[in-house]
Amino acid sequence: MSQALRIIFAGTPDFSVAPLKALLNSQHEVIAVYTQPDRPAGRGRKLTASPVKQVALEHNISVYQPESLKDGDAQKNLNDLNADIMIVVAYGLILPQVVLDMPKMGCLNIHASLLPRWRGAAPIQRAIESGDPQSGVTIMQMNAGLDTGDMLYKLATDITPEDSAQTLHDRLSDLGCEALMATIEGLQNKSIVPEKQNEDLVTYAEKMHKEEALIQWNQPALKIIRKIQAFNPWPVAHTPFQDKPLRVWQARQLNTEEQAKFNDQQKLPGLVIGLTKQGLIVATGDQPICLQQVQPAGKKAMSAYDFAQSRDLIGYQF
Repeated sequence: MSQALRIIFAGTPDFSVAPLKALLNSQHEVIAVYTQPDRPAGRGRKLTASPVKQVALEHNISVYQPESLKDGDAQKNLNDLNADIMIVVAYGLILPQVVLDMPKMGCLNIHASLLPRWRGAAPIQRAIESGDPQSGVTIMQMNAGLDTGDMLYKLATDITPEDSAQTLHDRLSDLGCEALMATIEGLQNKSIVPEKQNEDLVTYAEKMHKEEALIQWNQPALKIIRKIQAFNPWPVAHTPFQDKPLRVWQARQLNTEEQAKFNDQQKLPGLVIGLTKQGLIVATGDQPICLQQVQPAGKKAMSAYDFAQSRDLIGYQF
């Protein structure tokens, strides 16, 4: 068995929880957790600990929540921990070079894409939105750039037509655990050879913005569906309905039977042209699509069929 390492773990959201638990269940010692300061959350705007902090406290691990790691005191605290390695997963703070150099084996990052594709803030969502056939995780040796470090280990997964950002997120979080443990072992037995990223293949995954979530019905059907899937669970694609946003959680392309029935009815983009038990049929810039799950303002999410039961929607223009 490899030598047990003293590990600092830095992460904040749900995506970081599974890798932290994997380390806690390993022979290695998580000596400290770094996470974002508690933030207001929920309707009451009550200060709430991050998912990573909650797990750390359950395991009696020391938690550090500096506003910045550029601060001298914060850097001294981290250095005094005398870690062998630091694992960073969606932490949310920039690590200066002086911090990256503190652990004996440096800092590793789990990135939710197959680098160098989709560096940046929203790799899962942008991969779905762009129609990528695959996504995955890359374990990277961190440097001072934005996701520019040498690649150590990759695992890939197909993006299915049914995948939302949430389902792909959950799968990649599990893959990240597998890749992380294999990387640590490979570094210890010196079987891993770092690989430089090909700068000619770089793409950037810009941060998600609420303004992007408005559905443009004149776009092609597949582009609209991918946006709906990519924006689930946030910021959620929506379309105006009676002067309020109607959120669209799930949609799909028409099946063969529906195509035969509705394709010759292609009308103005955004026009509701049909209703089946599977959902609302809405015209787009090319082929109609089926809205499956929607959420009216102030209500819970429901099937589009149920939403249509108390409303005369055929001929309604979104």
